[in-house]
Amino acid sequence: MTFTESVKSVFSKYAKFEGRASRSEYWYFVLFNLVVSFALALLDVAIFGVDKDVFSRIYSIAILLPSLAVAVRRMHDSGKSGKNYLWVFTIIGIFYVLYLMLVKSDPLPNKYGNPEGYDENNNSFLENRKDIENMGGDLVI
Repeated sequence: MTFTESVKSVFSKYAKFEGRASRSEYWYFVLFNLVVSFALALLDVAIFGVDKDVFSRIYSIAILLPSLAVAVRRMHDSGKSGKNYLWVFTIIGIFYVLYLMLVKSDPLPNKYGNPEGYDENNNSFLENRKDIENMGGDLVI
């Protein structure tokens, strides 16, 4: 998934917590947020001075829901419940959540949906069972 496709995908699923988000979708969206936040911080300083951050605060509020939604969908992609994101509120849990955001996607359908690019009509993954097991994935039929 490209950078622009990722950003469009996240905004089109603004508050959708169901389904899956690929690793590239999540991390491209994080990169987009960093760039926009930095640009808005510069704009705030240029217009309002150092003490006020009007545009940055508005953007942070507007982006809160899609950021949470894509994080939950990213956890679903690795086969974990979105409730695991609550670990971010503990010191050690931050590292666990970071690990879940970095781990490879589950290559097969899981209880949260199909992986990106999966074709439901093509059952050839059953023929490639050994390849999938060698990749470290669990075969769920």
